[in-house]
Amino acid sequence: MRPVNALGDFLRARRAAVSPLDVGLPPGGLRRTPGLRREEVAALAGISTQYYVRLEQGRERSPSPQILEALVSVFGLDAPAINHMYLLAGRAPATLRPENDREAVAPGLQRLLQMWTGQPAMVLDRWHNVLARNALAEALTSGFTITGNYVRTTFLDPVARSFHVDWHKAARAVAASLRATAGTAPNDPRLTRLVREVSAVSPDFRRYWADHEIFEKGSDICGFSHPVVGSLELVVETFTVDRDPGQRLIVYYAEPGSPSADALALLGSVHAEPVGGEVGRPVGGTAPSAESLSRWQKNGGQ
Repeated sequence: MRPVNALGDFLRARRAAVSPLDVGLPPGGLRRTPGLRREEVAALAGISTQYYVRLEQGRERSPSPQILEALVSVFGLDAPAINHMYLLAGRAPATLRPENDREAVAPGLQRLLQMWTGQPAMVLDRWHNVLARNALAEALTSGFTITGNYVRTTFLDPVARSFHVDWHKAARAVAASLRATAGTAPNDPRLTRLVREVSAVSPDFRRYWADHEIFEKGSDICGFSHPVVGSLELVVETFTVDRDPGQRLIVYYAEPGSPSADALALLGSVHAEPVGGEVGRPVGGTAPSAESLSRWQKNGGQ
């Protein structure tokens, strides 16, 4: 079997998919293969034909970012294809948004968040900025004063230490998760600014960041202490958002029939829905009376 040449295979497929007319070239004479010729790609990208041939043959596997950018232009690649090509070339994905361009959550995902009235859910970007959350996630974190970025919330908001049953475990995981995503763009100014800001205030963050632990969130069980409904033990599931690289969907849920499930249901009923400007619409049911909430608290949330 021939050696794996994923980058070369990708380039050949993309070259075949682009017609001369797509890039302003005349169709020319008889072509034995569809798409562009190798020498045409090389000329359009501003590199030698010999070098491009080595790329396709797998004899050159580490093109510079400048060459990759030129090939992106020649092939007219979209964001997912750009990321894929960069990864095949051993480079960090190149499609990070400009610093002043705030990421947006896809409308379909926004609708799903609002439909989930029984589970807290939120969407984070690669730097742990909270891009969107549903009403129950708002209720879960209602005691915090710092809510726009999960790293800042964990390390800079004093409420976090009483909210997490095991704050050190949670904080270590957040730092390790940020370290994992930092590898995709280690020189991004947003990362540099975030790390500098939190490091200046939190010795714990400085220590965990210096440990260089890497943690890709998948599934975990976390304990929380909420000021209204008390103790909660929730399963936390993390999913990547394929259509928007770097975004992650975080969903919390309780085991059915458990005290935590009852507490989560009560939490939903005592907080109004803030999403989409519809303030005052109850989440997950009608609000309980003051007497029922008082009985809940006196019974220890049972």
